[in-house]
Amino acid sequence: MKIYKKVIFALFLMISMRTFGQVDQDGPYIWHSGKQIINRYILDNVLHVDSLKEDAPIAVRFVKNADWNFSFKLHKKIVVPPASYLGVNKMFVLSDIEGEFEAFRALMIGKGVIDEKYNWTFGKGQLVICGDLFDRGKEVMPYLWLLYKLEEDAAKKGGFVHVVLGNHDIMNMSGDLRYHSPKYVASAKLMNLEYGKLIDADTEIGKWLRSKNAIEKIGDKIFLHAGISPKINASDFSLQAINDQCRSYYGIATKKLPEEGRLLMGSAGPFWYRGYFGKDRTSPATVDSTLAKFACKQIVVGHTITKENIAGYYNGKVIGVDVNEHSGDRKAVLFINNKTFVVDDKGKQQLLEIKDTPVAIE
Repeated sequence: MKIYKKVIFALFLMISMRTFGQVDQDGPYIWHSGKQIINRYILDNVLHVDSLKEDAPIAVRFVKNADWNFSFKLHKKIVVPPASYLGVNKMFVLSDIEGEFEAFRALMIGKGVIDEKYNWTFGKGQLVICGDLFDRGKEVMPYLWLLYKLEEDAAKKGGFVHVVLGNHDIMNMSGDLRYHSPKYVASAKLMNLEYGKLIDADTEIGKWLRSKNAIEKIGDKIFLHAGISPKINASDFSLQAINDQCRSYYGIATKKLPEEGRLLMGSAGPFWYRGYFGKDRTSPATVDSTLAKFACKQIVVGHTITKENIAGYYNGKVIGVDVNEHSGDRKAVLFINNKTFVVDDKGKQQLLEIKDTPVAIE
C-alpha cells in the first residue's frame, strides 16, 4: 500500500510539472524551530531543506543570473511600523512590482538607491513601496527578501524602507491566488504543501507581511496602494485605526469578514479603490476631503495603470505611480526637496507632469 501511494504521488508530481513547468528556483521559505531555522528552497526543480542557526546568513540564489545572488540575516525582531513619519528630503517611490525582480533591481541601481552588490547607497533617503509585491512575476520571494534585507541596511545608514501592502498581497495571505504565476503552484507541489502554508503567520515572511501597514504618512504626503474613498473619508477611522483594523483582517477570506472588514478590505477600501482614475473618477472634493482628514497635501498611489502614468492628477494632489513592469515599462518617482521627478531604470529623470484627465487602462 505504501509503495502504491508513493507511485501515485510521483505520477501526480510528474503531471503537475508538465502542467506548470519546471521551477528554476524559488524561496527561501523560512520556519523557526527552537533555536534553529528551517530553510526550504528550490533549485533546478529540486527541493532542498536546510537546518541553520538563527544568526546564519540565508542565501537567495538565481540559477540563470548568478550575479544577482545575495544573502541576508533574519531580523532579531519583527515590529509593526509607525503610521506617520517626519518629512525627508529624498524619497524613491514605486509600486506594483509583483515579482518582477529584474525591473526592481534595475530601477534601484539606475538611480543609486543600491549598487550591484545590493549595498544601500541612498544615504538618509527613503524607499517607499506602494503595494502589490505578489503575483504575475516569477521572482516574488527574492523581491520580498531584498526588501526585508534593505530595511536593516538602510536603517544602518540613516535611511528607511517603507513597505505598504496592496490588494494582491492581502489576496495571497487570504488564499485568493487567481493571479498567480503557475510557477508557485508547481513550487508548492514540490514541497508537498498548500501554497498558503509558505506565507502563513508561522513563517518568517508571513510574520513580516502581517506587520505591514495599509497606509503611511511621510511629511505632508500619504502613501497607499489604491486610494481613499468617500466612504472612508466619512468614517471615524484615523490613520492609525485604518492600519490597526486592516492588519487584524490580514489572512481572512472576504466572505468571512464582518461589515467593517468588508469596508476596509473591499472595493471602497485602501487596497482596492480606483476612484481617482477613469471616466467616473471621484470629484476634487473627495480628494480635498482626504487631504483635510489626514492633514496632508498629496496622495501617492499605485494600483491603476493609465496611459499617462507616472503623473500628477487633481492639480498634482494625487500622484499615480503604477506602470506595467511586466511589459518592460520601468519607472518610479523621485522626490528631492520640493521637486518631483519621474525616473527610469537607466537613471534618467524628468519633472513630473500634471495631467487633467487620467484614463484607466488596467
